[in-house]
Amino acid sequence: MTINANDPNRKSWLNVEKNSDFPIQNIPFGVFITQDDIITIGTRIGNYAIDLSALQMLGYFKGIDLTDDVFLQDSLNDFISAGKKTWRAVRNRVAEIFDLNNLDLQNNEKHRDAVIFAIDSVEMQLPVLIGDYTDFYSSKEHATNVGKMFRDPENALLPNWLHIPVGYHGRSSTVIPSGVPIKRPVGQTLPKGETSPVFGPSKRLDFELETGFITTDANLLGEHIPVDEAEDHIFGMVLLNDWSARDIQTWEYVPLGPFLAKNFATSISPWVITLDALEPFRVASPAQSPTPLPYLQQSGNRTFDIKLEVYITPKEKESKLICESNFKYLYWTMSQQLAHHTINGCKVNSGDLMGSGTISGTEPNSYGSLLELTWGGTKPIALPDGSTRTFIEDYDTITMKGYCQNSDIRIGFGEVSNMLLPASVRF
Repeated sequence: MTINANDPNRKSWLNVEKNSDFPIQNIPFGVFITQDDIITIGTRIGNYAIDLSALQMLGYFKGIDLTDDVFLQDSLNDFISAGKKTWRAVRNRVAEIFDLNNLDLQNNEKHRDAVIFAIDSVEMQLPVLIGDYTDFYSSKEHATNVGKMFRDPENALLPNWLHIPVGYHGRSSTVIPSGVPIKRPVGQTLPKGETSPVFGPSKRLDFELETGFITTDANLLGEHIPVDEAEDHIFGMVLLNDWSARDIQTWEYVPLGPFLAKNFATSISPWVITLDALEPFRVASPAQSPTPLPYLQQSGNRTFDIKLEVYITPKEKESKLICESNFKYLYWTMSQQLAHHTINGCKVNSGDLMGSGTISGTEPNSYGSLLELTWGGTKPIALPDGSTRTFIEDYDTITMKGYCQNSDIRIGFGEVSNMLLPASVRF
């Protein structure tokens, strides 16, 4: 089926500001609550939220094989389970409905009132019910920087890193949407020069600039997903902040990896951007040497040119852009990550979340964490109010943005933005 929704010449009868993240060529999917406390699945064009359940009840999706309640859910999981053909058909139909030359909804005021909402009048929700969350470690630059700081600078990468997409299983219960504040985590740390740990709030709280991809029901237990078929099972992408307590992590991660340092919060952007919408921005991924084993070998352009930004905002103060990176820097692609994840027969379900791992580039301003940007706290970042940061302080807000842009269109992700609150654990 042709992706008609991506026509760069298409215009909408809805007003869309220049350089909006959400032109008619985007058509992401999300979940929101209206002012009448109705929860629904929707999409977005410009600064308008569009109720897909209302569109379906009014007959605008005739001819598309959809269950009657697919858009009446509080998550996208059932819609994701319908498969790629259905996702594409719905995006194409939405593009047709809101095309400048289509008068059906445009000239029906009663229908418009039931379908279209100002974006600031709805409350965005977590878009999927996340059963499982896996976080990868797929940026060569990030892994090298961390290796230089904490291990041997001459042998920064561990021996397996260039052979497998390294990952660990995260905690799905603490994945939260943009806008929800998080509390500073507490745990055990080992202060420098000490031999016994202490307990208390983390003093080295960090962000990790990541993206995440959402899967559909991809395989049966015991089966694997071939690397060249992996994208057929990826619904779309979100921005992801993998909050990290570096001091807790340093003490606990040997021998089994992160635990309390990571499981307190992971935040994602509310709109899922489909791979179909990202098609015009395909690029080649970094050359891989040594050549991966056959089950990880892929051909063609398997990544996307997604520009990424991170801002830090002290409470009631001016924001500062502190990182500019790009999704295309990742050494291991989403296809390779999913193929590796399932090669031993691990079952992947609708709504599972896979984090990319911190996305860092080669230049210092492209490093995707404060750990790297301040080089372990030795190079403080100056903020507009005269203060400095080595790690995140209470009431700071971390905001991540992402977008693709060429001479024809801009497709954006919106943002994931969360404030850090003080620790509240009693001890």
